[in-house]
Amino acid sequence: MRSFEAWMDEYGESHQNPTNQVIHKICVPLIVFSLLGMFWAIPTPAVFSRVPYLNFATLFMVLCLGFYLSLNFKMFVGMLLMSAAFGVGLVYLAATPYLLVTSIAIFVVSWAGQFYGHKLEGKKPSFFKDLLFLLIGPLWVLRFLYRSMGIMA
Repeated sequence: MRSFEAWMDEYGESHQNPTNQVIHKICVPLIVFSLLGMFWAIPTPAVFSRVPYLNFATLFMVLCLGFYLSLNFKMFVGMLLMSAAFGVGLVYLAATPYLLVTSIAIFVVSWAGQFYGHKLEGKKPSFFKDLLFLLIGPLWVLRFLYRSMGIMA
């Protein structure tokens, strides 16, 4: 299994253009939020109702957090906090009739932004090489935030 730094280095190879980086810093979190919103909208089996907020989005979050924990503890903590914030937002959005349509709209617009960024970059998105890069993108963005806060070098 690749190390955290190996993932970051390889992901960074196709994210050198400053405009593409800005687009990713905006669109990647929006894609994560919208994907979780779409998962949240999937009807759940009756057994799920025994556990508060258990749905396909929270299950997905737990699986991703396990992957993040295996890579880097500091990044896991940040992703845990981000997941919690997204979860709170989704609880409120799910209380409206707009959860699915809002999530789909954010997802489509954000992916359009991502592909535009890669057109500027002149390189294909990393996930064309390995689908796990879809889970690495949020870490790459979080690392920028951490560095701006002096948490990581």
